[in-house]
Amino acid sequence: MLQAKETSSIKKIENGSIVSAKGFSADGVHVGLRYSKNDLGVIYSEVPASCAAVYTQSHFQAAPLKVTQESVAKENLLQAIIVNSANANACTGEQGLKDAYEMRERCASLFTIQPHYVAVASTGVIGEFLKMDKIRAGIQELNPQCNQEASEAFQTAILTTDLVMKNSCYEVEIDGKTVTIGGAAKGSGMIHPNMATMLSFVTTDANIDSSTLQALLSEVTDKTYNQITVDGDTSTNDMVLVMANGKAENNALNPNHPQWDDFKAAFQLVSEELAKQIAKDGEGATKLIEVEVTGAKTKQEANVVAKKIVGSSLVKTAVYGADANWGRIICAVGYSEAQVEPEKIDIFLGDLCLFTNNSPQSFSEEAASSYLKQDSVKITVNLGVGAEAGKAWGCDLTYDYVKINASYRT
Repeated sequence: MLQAKETSSIKKIENGSIVSAKGFSADGVHVGLRYSKNDLGVIYSEVPASCAAVYTQSHFQAAPLKVTQESVAKENLLQAIIVNSANANACTGEQGLKDAYEMRERCASLFTIQPHYVAVASTGVIGEFLKMDKIRAGIQELNPQCNQEASEAFQTAILTTDLVMKNSCYEVEIDGKTVTIGGAAKGSGMIHPNMATMLSFVTTDANIDSSTLQALLSEVTDKTYNQITVDGDTSTNDMVLVMANGKAENNALNPNHPQWDDFKAAFQLVSEELAKQIAKDGEGATKLIEVEVTGAKTKQEANVVAKKIVGSSLVKTAVYGADANWGRIICAVGYSEAQVEPEKIDIFLGDLCLFTNNSPQSFSEEAASSYLKQDSVKITVNLGVGAEAGKAWGCDLTYDYVKINASYRT
Protein backbone atom coordinates (compact mmCIF):
# COMPACT_ATOMS: atom_id res chain seq x y z
CA MET A 1 0.00 0.00 0.00
CA LEU A 2 1.35 3.42 -0.98
CA GLN A 3 2.05 5.59 2.04
CA ALA A 4 1.84 9.27 1.17
CA LYS A 5 4.79 10.93 2.85
CA GLU A 6 7.38 13.54 2.03
CA THR A 7 10.57 12.09 0.52
CA SER A 8 13.78 13.50 -0.94
CA SER A 9 12.02 13.99 -4.29
CA ILE A 10 8.88 15.52 -2.73
CA LYS A 11 8.95 18.89 -1.00
CA LYS A 12 6.20 20.80 0.78
CA ILE A 13 5.92 24.44 -0.34
CA GLU A 14 4.91 26.34 2.78
CA ASN A 15 3.61 29.43 0.98
CA GLY A 16 2.41 27.54 -2.07
CA SER A 17 -1.10 27.88 -3.40
CA ILE A 18 -3.53 27.22 -6.21
CA VAL A 19 -1.41 29.45 -8.49
CA SER A 20 2.00 27.95 -7.69
CA ALA A 21 1.94 25.54 -10.64
CA LYS A 22 3.16 27.09 -13.89
CA GLY A 23 0.54 28.67 -16.09
CA PHE A 24 -2.21 29.13 -13.50
CA SER A 25 -3.73 32.33 -12.13
CA ALA A 26 -6.73 33.19 -9.96
CA ASP A 27 -8.84 36.00 -8.55
CA GLY A 28 -11.74 36.67 -6.22
CA VAL A 29 -14.07 39.66 -5.88
CA HIS A 30 -17.02 40.82 -3.80
CA VAL A 31 -20.15 41.15 -5.93
CA GLY A 32 -22.81 41.41 -3.20
CA LEU A 33 -24.04 37.82 -2.82
CA ARG A 34 -23.07 38.25 0.83
CA TYR A 35 -22.50 41.32 2.93
CA SER A 36 -18.80 42.03 2.72
CA LYS A 37 -16.45 39.15 1.88
CA ASN A 38 -15.42 38.02 -1.59
CA ASP A 39 -18.08 35.77 -3.09
CA LEU A 40 -17.06 35.15 -6.72
CA GLY A 41 -13.79 33.57 -7.79
CA VAL A 42 -12.02 32.10 -10.79
CA ILE A 43 -9.06 29.83 -11.58
CA TYR A 44 -7.56 30.15 -15.05
CA SER A 45 -5.01 28.12 -17.01
CA GLU A 46 -3.01 29.66 -19.86
CA VAL A 47 -3.79 26.58 -21.97
CA PRO A 48 -6.52 23.94 -21.98
CA ALA A 49 -5.69 21.43 -19.25
CA SER A 50 -6.35 17.75 -18.75
CA CYS A 51 -8.98 17.42 -16.05
CA ALA A 52 -10.62 15.06 -13.60
CA ALA A 53 -13.54 15.42 -11.22
CA VAL A 54 -15.53 13.62 -8.56
CA TYR A 55 -18.98 14.73 -7.49
CA THR A 56 -21.44 14.34 -4.64
CA GLN A 57 -23.47 11.14 -4.57
CA SER A 58 -26.56 13.06 -3.46
CA HIS A 59 -29.67 12.44 -5.54
CA PHE A 60 -30.10 16.22 -5.64
CA GLN A 61 -27.03 17.30 -7.57
CA ALA A 62 -26.97 21.08 -7.94
CA ALA A 63 -27.17 22.77 -11.34
CA PRO A 64 -23.45 23.75 -11.45
CA LEU A 65 -22.43 20.10 -11.14
CA LYS A 66 -24.59 19.16 -14.11
CA VAL A 67 -23.05 21.92 -16.21
CA THR A 68 -19.53 20.99 -15.13
CA GLN A 69 -20.09 17.33 -15.96
CA GLU A 70 -21.25 18.38 -19.42
CA SER A 71 -18.16 20.55 -19.88
CA VAL A 72 -15.77 17.79 -18.84
CA ALA A 73 -17.48 15.19 -21.03
CA LYS A 74 -16.99 17.26 -24.19
CA GLU A 75 -13.17 16.98 -24.53
CA ASN A 76 -11.90 16.12 -21.06
CA LEU A 77 -10.25 19.53 -21.02
CA LEU A 78 -10.80 22.60 -18.85
CA GLN A 79 -9.25 26.05 -18.86
CA ALA A 80 -11.24 27.93 -16.22
CA ILE A 81 -13.34 27.31 -13.11
CA ILE A 82 -15.88 29.94 -12.04
CA VAL A 83 -17.11 29.67 -8.43
CA ASN A 84 -19.57 31.58 -6.28
CA SER A 85 -20.32 31.29 -2.57
CA ALA A 86 -23.39 32.33 -0.50
CA ASN A 87 -25.78 30.52 -2.85
CA ALA A 88 -25.61 26.83 -3.81
CA ASN A 89 -27.89 27.15 -6.85
CA ALA A 90 -29.31 23.79 -5.78
CA CYS A 91 -32.95 22.64 -6.06
CA THR A 92 -33.61 25.65 -8.30
CA GLY A 93 -35.12 23.84 -11.31
CA GLU A 94 -34.78 25.02 -14.89
CA GLN A 95 -33.93 28.59 -13.85
CA GLY A 96 -31.01 27.35 -11.79
CA LEU A 97 -29.70 25.36 -14.74
CA LYS A 98 -30.04 28.39 -17.03
CA ASP A 99 -28.13 30.51 -14.53
CA ALA A 100 -25.30 27.96 -14.29
CA TYR A 101 -25.05 27.87 -18.08
CA GLU A 102 -24.96 31.65 -18.17
CA MET A 103 -22.12 31.71 -15.64
CA ARG A 104 -20.23 29.33 -17.90
CA GLU A 105 -20.91 31.38 -21.03
CA ARG A 106 -19.91 34.70 -19.47
CA CYS A 107 -16.72 33.26 -18.00
CA ALA A 108 -15.82 31.79 -21.40
CA SER A 109 -16.45 35.17 -23.02
CA LEU A 110 -14.21 36.90 -20.47
CA PHE A 111 -11.26 34.73 -21.52
CA THR A 112 -12.30 34.21 -25.16
CA ILE A 113 -12.37 30.43 -24.80
CA GLN A 114 -14.88 27.71 -25.67
CA PRO A 115 -17.74 27.45 -23.12
CA HIS A 116 -17.04 23.74 -22.54
CA TYR A 117 -13.58 24.70 -21.29
CA VAL A 118 -15.28 26.24 -18.24
CA ALA A 119 -16.40 24.43 -15.07
CA VAL A 120 -18.96 25.95 -12.70
CA ALA A 121 -19.19 25.50 -8.93
CA SER A 122 -21.43 27.05 -6.29
CA THR A 123 -21.77 26.76 -2.52
CA GLY A 124 -24.09 28.23 0.08
CA VAL A 125 -27.80 28.23 0.83
CA ILE A 126 -29.94 25.63 -0.96
CA GLY A 127 -33.18 26.55 -2.73
CA GLU A 128 -32.57 30.20 -3.56
CA PHE A 129 -32.06 31.66 -7.02
CA LEU A 130 -28.77 33.31 -7.89
CA LYS A 131 -28.63 37.10 -8.08
CA MET A 132 -27.50 37.01 -11.67
CA ASP A 133 -27.31 40.78 -12.06
CA LYS A 134 -24.57 40.82 -9.44
CA ILE A 135 -22.79 37.80 -10.93
CA ARG A 136 -22.86 39.27 -14.43
CA ALA A 137 -21.21 42.45 -13.23
CA GLY A 138 -18.80 40.55 -11.01
CA ILE A 139 -17.46 38.30 -13.76
CA GLN A 140 -16.33 41.41 -15.63
CA GLU A 141 -14.32 42.47 -12.59
CA LEU A 142 -12.30 39.26 -12.45
CA ASN A 143 -8.65 39.74 -13.37
CA PRO A 144 -6.67 36.56 -12.60
CA GLN A 145 -3.08 37.02 -11.43
CA CYS A 146 -0.30 34.68 -10.37
CA ASN A 147 0.55 35.93 -6.88
CA GLN A 148 -0.27 35.33 -3.24
CA GLU A 149 -2.79 38.16 -3.04
CA ALA A 150 -4.76 36.77 -5.98
CA SER A 151 -4.68 33.27 -4.51
CA GLU A 152 -6.04 34.51 -1.18
CA ALA A 153 -8.71 36.55 -2.97
CA PHE A 154 -9.90 33.33 -4.62
CA GLN A 155 -9.73 31.31 -1.44
CA THR A 156 -11.77 33.90 0.45
CA ALA A 157 -14.37 33.91 -2.31
CA ILE A 158 -15.20 30.21 -1.91
CA LEU A 159 -15.71 30.19 1.88
CA THR A 160 -19.09 30.01 3.65
CA THR A 161 -19.07 29.30 7.39
CA ASP A 162 -15.38 28.40 7.21
CA LEU A 163 -13.18 30.22 9.70
CA VAL A 164 -9.92 29.72 7.81
CA MET A 165 -8.67 29.33 4.24
CA LYS A 166 -7.52 25.85 3.27
CA ASN A 167 -4.59 25.25 0.94
CA SER A 168 -1.74 22.84 0.29
CA CYS A 169 1.17 22.71 -2.14
CA TYR A 170 3.94 20.22 -2.93
CA GLU A 171 6.70 19.96 -5.51
CA VAL A 172 8.06 16.70 -6.89
CA GLU A 173 10.97 16.05 -9.24
CA ILE A 174 9.86 14.17 -12.36
CA ASP A 175 12.25 13.54 -15.29
CA GLY A 176 14.51 16.25 -13.92
CA LYS A 177 11.63 18.75 -14.03
CA THR A 178 9.96 20.40 -11.06
CA VAL A 179 6.28 19.45 -11.03
CA THR A 180 4.05 21.48 -8.72
CA ILE A 181 0.68 20.48 -7.26
CA GLY A 182 -1.37 23.10 -5.44
CA GLY A 183 -4.83 23.01 -3.97
CA ALA A 184 -7.51 25.16 -2.34
CA ALA A 185 -10.66 23.95 -0.62
CA LYS A 186 -13.66 25.03 1.38
CA GLY A 187 -15.79 23.08 3.78
CA SER A 188 -16.98 23.42 7.36
CA GLY A 189 -20.42 21.88 7.86
CA MET A 190 -22.43 19.27 5.94
CA ILE A 191 -19.24 17.25 5.62
CA HIS A 192 -19.71 13.52 5.22
CA PRO A 193 -18.61 12.94 1.64
CA ASN A 194 -19.38 10.27 -0.46
CA MET A 195 -17.71 12.67 -2.24
CA ALA A 196 -20.23 17.88 2.18
CA THR A 197 -20.58 21.42 1.55
CA MET A 198 -17.13 20.67 0.30
CA LEU A 199 -15.37 22.06 -2.76
CA SER A 200 -11.76 21.29 -3.60
CA PHE A 201 -9.72 22.56 -6.52
CA VAL A 202 -6.28 21.24 -7.45
CA THR A 203 -3.94 22.58 -10.12
CA THR A 204 -0.75 21.01 -11.41
CA ASP A 205 1.65 21.70 -14.26
CA ALA A 206 2.26 17.96 -14.68
CA ASN A 207 1.97 16.37 -18.10
CA ILE A 208 -0.70 13.72 -17.56
CA ASP A 209 -3.71 12.71 -19.64
CA SER A 210 -7.26 13.05 -18.34
CA SER A 211 -8.04 9.34 -18.07
CA THR A 212 -4.94 8.67 -15.96
CA LEU A 213 -5.69 11.74 -13.85
CA GLN A 214 -9.28 10.60 -13.32
CA ALA A 215 -8.20 7.16 -12.15
CA LEU A 216 -5.72 8.73 -9.74
CA LEU A 217 -8.25 11.22 -8.35
CA SER A 218 -10.87 8.51 -7.82
CA GLU A 219 -8.39 6.34 -5.94
CA VAL A 220 -7.03 9.16 -3.79
CA THR A 221 -10.51 10.53 -3.05
CA ASP A 222 -11.46 7.26 -1.37
CA LYS A 223 -8.46 7.62 0.96
CA THR A 224 -8.80 11.32 1.72
CA TYR A 225 -11.92 13.41 0.99
CA ASN A 226 -14.24 10.44 1.45
CA GLN A 227 -12.66 9.72 4.83
CA ILE A 228 -13.65 12.98 6.54
CA THR A 229 -16.81 13.76 8.44
CA VAL A 230 -18.03 16.73 10.47
CA ASP A 231 -21.72 16.13 10.98
CA GLY A 232 -22.83 13.16 8.89
CA ASP A 233 -24.57 15.26 6.22
CA THR A 234 -23.73 15.14 2.51
CA SER A 235 -24.34 18.24 0.43
CA THR A 236 -25.85 18.77 -3.02
CA ASN A 237 -22.74 20.57 -4.29
CA ASP A 238 -19.66 18.55 -3.30
CA MET A 239 -17.03 18.49 -5.98
CA VAL A 240 -13.31 17.98 -6.44
CA LEU A 241 -11.83 19.35 -9.67
CA VAL A 242 -8.28 18.88 -10.92
CA MET A 243 -6.57 20.61 -13.84
CA ALA A 244 -3.17 19.54 -15.25
CA ASN A 245 -1.82 21.82 -17.98
CA GLY A 246 1.50 20.10 -18.80
CA LYS A 247 3.58 23.26 -18.38
CA ALA A 248 6.26 21.39 -16.40
CA GLU A 249 7.11 19.55 -19.64
CA ASN A 250 7.85 16.21 -17.98
CA ASN A 251 7.33 12.98 -19.89
CA ALA A 252 3.72 11.88 -19.80
CA LEU A 253 2.83 10.42 -16.42
CA ASN A 254 1.06 7.08 -16.05
CA PRO A 255 1.43 4.00 -13.82
CA ASN A 256 4.27 2.74 -16.04
CA HIS A 257 6.36 5.88 -15.56
CA PRO A 258 9.36 5.14 -13.28
CA GLN A 259 8.46 8.09 -11.02
CA TRP A 260 4.71 7.50 -10.95
CA ASP A 261 4.72 6.60 -7.25
CA ASP A 262 6.44 9.90 -6.41
CA PHE A 263 3.82 11.93 -8.26
CA LYS A 264 1.01 9.84 -6.78
CA ALA A 265 2.38 10.34 -3.27
CA ALA A 266 2.66 14.12 -3.74
CA PHE A 267 -0.87 14.27 -5.15
CA GLN A 268 -2.18 12.28 -2.18
CA LEU A 269 -0.36 14.56 0.27
CA VAL A 270 -2.12 17.62 -1.17
CA SER A 271 -5.50 15.87 -1.04
CA GLU A 272 -4.97 14.56 2.49
CA GLU A 273 -3.88 17.95 3.83
CA LEU A 274 -6.91 19.65 2.31
CA ALA A 275 -9.23 16.97 3.71
CA LYS A 276 -7.74 17.29 7.21
CA GLN A 277 -8.00 21.09 7.11
CA ILE A 278 -11.69 20.77 6.21
CA ALA A 279 -12.26 18.36 9.09
CA LYS A 280 -10.39 20.57 11.56
CA ASP A 281 -12.42 23.62 10.55
CA GLY A 282 -15.76 21.92 11.15
CA GLU A 283 -18.45 24.30 12.33
CA GLY A 284 -17.85 25.08 15.99
CA ALA A 285 -14.95 22.61 16.17
CA THR A 286 -12.09 23.01 18.63
CA LYS A 287 -9.93 20.06 17.60
CA LEU A 288 -9.09 17.62 14.81
CA ILE A 289 -9.71 13.92 15.43
CA GLU A 290 -7.74 11.32 13.49
CA VAL A 291 -8.75 7.68 13.70
CA GLU A 292 -6.44 4.96 12.42
CA VAL A 293 -7.73 1.41 12.16
CA THR A 294 -5.19 -1.39 11.72
CA GLY A 295 -5.44 -5.16 11.61
CA ALA A 296 -8.56 -5.14 9.43
CA LYS A 297 -9.54 -7.93 7.06
CA THR A 298 -9.83 -5.55 4.11
CA LYS A 299 -8.87 -1.98 3.32
CA GLN A 300 -12.55 -1.12 2.85
CA GLU A 301 -13.45 -2.44 6.30
CA ALA A 302 -10.60 -0.47 7.87
CA ASN A 303 -11.90 2.73 6.24
CA VAL A 304 -15.50 1.98 7.24
CA VAL A 305 -14.62 1.39 10.89
CA ALA A 306 -12.41 4.50 11.04
CA LYS A 307 -15.18 6.65 9.63
CA LYS A 308 -17.82 5.14 11.93
CA ILE A 309 -15.70 6.05 14.94
CA VAL A 310 -14.85 9.59 13.88
CA GLY A 311 -18.46 10.16 12.79
CA SER A 312 -20.01 9.03 16.07
CA SER A 313 -21.70 11.94 17.82
CA LEU A 314 -20.98 10.26 21.15
CA VAL A 315 -17.27 9.95 20.37
CA LYS A 316 -17.16 13.54 19.09
CA THR A 317 -18.84 14.94 22.20
CA ALA A 318 -16.58 12.88 24.47
CA VAL A 319 -13.53 14.34 22.74
CA TYR A 320 -14.99 17.84 23.15
CA GLY A 321 -15.49 17.18 26.85
CA ALA A 322 -12.00 15.65 27.21
CA ASP A 323 -13.64 12.45 28.50
CA ALA A 324 -11.75 9.23 27.67
CA ASN A 325 -14.98 7.25 27.33
CA TRP A 326 -13.64 4.36 25.23
CA GLY A 327 -16.98 2.56 25.47
CA ARG A 328 -18.27 4.92 22.82
CA ILE A 329 -15.46 3.83 20.51
CA ILE A 330 -16.38 0.19 21.13
CA CYS A 331 -20.00 0.95 20.24
CA ALA A 332 -19.00 2.56 16.94
CA VAL A 333 -16.83 -0.43 16.03
CA GLY A 334 -19.69 -2.74 16.99
CA TYR A 335 -22.21 -1.29 14.55
CA SER A 336 -19.73 -0.88 11.69
CA GLU A 337 -20.63 -4.20 10.01
CA ALA A 338 -16.91 -5.01 9.67
CA GLN A 339 -15.50 -8.38 10.69
CA VAL A 340 -14.72 -8.06 14.39
CA GLU A 341 -13.48 -10.47 17.04
CA PRO A 342 -13.93 -8.64 20.38
CA GLU A 343 -11.15 -10.50 22.19
CA LYS A 344 -8.58 -9.28 19.63
CA ILE A 345 -9.32 -5.54 19.66
CA ASP A 346 -6.91 -2.96 21.05
CA ILE A 347 -7.85 0.71 21.58
CA PHE A 348 -5.33 3.49 22.07
CA LEU A 349 -5.79 7.18 22.79
CA GLY A 350 -2.49 8.64 21.70
CA ASP A 351 0.02 6.34 23.42
CA LEU A 352 -2.42 5.32 26.16
CA CYS A 353 -3.81 1.79 25.92
CA LEU A 354 -7.46 1.88 27.00
CA PHE A 355 -8.67 -1.57 26.04
CA THR A 356 -7.08 -4.90 25.04
CA ASN A 357 -7.82 -8.64 25.22
CA ASN A 358 -11.52 -7.81 25.62
CA SER A 359 -10.71 -6.10 28.93
CA PRO A 360 -10.38 -2.50 30.14
CA GLN A 361 -6.87 -1.37 30.99
CA SER A 362 -5.67 0.80 33.84
CA PHE A 363 -4.72 4.26 32.64
CA SER A 364 -4.41 7.73 34.07
CA GLU A 365 -7.68 9.61 33.63
CA GLU A 366 -5.74 12.81 34.19
CA ALA A 367 -3.27 12.00 31.42
CA ALA A 368 -6.09 10.99 29.07
CA SER A 369 -8.04 14.17 29.77
CA SER A 370 -4.92 16.27 29.26
CA TYR A 371 -4.30 14.57 25.90
CA LEU A 372 -7.89 15.17 24.78
CA LYS A 373 -7.50 18.90 25.42
CA GLN A 374 -4.92 19.19 22.63
CA ASP A 375 -5.74 20.67 19.22
CA SER A 376 -5.29 17.29 17.55
CA VAL A 377 -6.31 13.90 18.93
CA LYS A 378 -5.50 10.44 17.57
CA ILE A 379 -7.49 7.30 18.27
CA THR A 380 -6.01 3.98 17.15
CA VAL A 381 -7.96 0.75 16.94
CA ASN A 382 -6.34 -2.58 16.08
CA LEU A 383 -8.97 -5.11 14.99
CA GLY A 384 -6.47 -7.96 15.03
CA VAL A 385 -8.10 -9.95 12.21
CA GLY A 386 -6.00 -8.99 9.19
CA ALA A 387 -3.24 -6.81 7.78
CA GLU A 388 -5.12 -3.86 6.26
CA ALA A 389 -5.29 -0.31 7.62
CA GLY A 390 -7.24 2.88 7.03
CA LYS A 391 -7.67 6.39 8.39
CA ALA A 392 -10.47 8.92 8.80
CA TRP A 393 -10.61 12.48 10.05
CA GLY A 394 -13.23 14.57 11.80
CA CYS A 395 -13.70 17.04 14.61
CA ASP A 396 -15.36 17.36 17.99
CA LEU A 397 -19.03 18.30 18.31
CA THR A 398 -19.62 21.47 20.30
CA TYR A 399 -22.38 23.80 21.47
CA ASP A 400 -21.32 26.26 18.78
CA TYR A 401 -22.21 23.77 16.02
CA VAL A 402 -25.83 23.97 17.09
CA LYS A 403 -25.72 27.80 17.28
CA ILE A 404 -24.24 28.13 13.79
CA ASN A 405 -26.68 25.76 12.10
CA ALA A 406 -29.77 26.82 14.01
CA SER A 407 -29.56 30.24 12.32
CA TYR A 408 -27.71 29.45 9.07
CA ARG A 409 -30.21 31.22 6.79
CA THR A 410 -30.86 34.14 9.15
